[in-house]
Amino acid sequence: MLAAECDSLSTTVAPLIVHGDGGKNTMSSTPGCKPAFQTLPGTPGLALWEPLLPAIDADALLAELTATLPWQQPRITLYGRSHPVPRLQSWHGDADAGYRYSGLAMTPQPWTPALARLRDQVAAACGHRFNSVLANLYRDGRDSMGWHADDEPELGPQPWIASLSLGATRDFALRRKGARRTALTLPLRHNQLLLMPPAMQQHWQHALPRRLRVEQPRLNLTFRLINRKTDR
Repeated sequence: MLAAECDSLSTTVAPLIVHGDGGKNTMSSTPGCKPAFQTLPGTPGLALWEPLLPAIDADALLAELTATLPWQQPRITLYGRSHPVPRLQSWHGDADAGYRYSGLAMTPQPWTPALARLRDQVAAACGHRFNSVLANLYRDGRDSMGWHADDEPELGPQPWIASLSLGATRDFALRRKGARRTALTLPLRHNQLLLMPPAMQQHWQHALPRRLRVEQPRLNLTFRLINRKTDR
């Protein structure tokens, strides 16, 4: 799809999953079970694995992380007024993987055993290593994430970001930077891993809009590689 078309059209991508390793390294906690892989046409180079984990593992992971991570709801200042972010979040990673966005300085909590295992599973599936993860808990459809790009200096100029969805299906919206209209909408389901390529953060924004009909929680885990040499 041409960039101009993406600026003017709103498209919902409903991918047909093709099973196989797609030329990538794949893995699972169950020997012999490989997640399905495909690139998504009409998107800025997005790739998708579904399912990443055996169903029983994904369900157990959702329950464990929702119940045990040290969730916080920080406040951000917009137009001189303080507001709580419309979701819960927890930042984990290596000891020196600090992160700053929207004026928030985030010191990493240690890797939990479950998150460390998942980090290695995600890295093996997509072929990229990560030293941190941002967990976002959307308690229901009233929680959301506004338009943004993950282009903070700590991530470097060409970041790969892997995003695992657990729980309720929510729409992942995309638009080109400078555009006002949504160009693409991708419904992300339970146990799907989405890989965002480096150029996406340079040229695109993404969001998770409110969906008031959604009553169930969604847990999203975005794995990143923090550039430790960045002057913060």
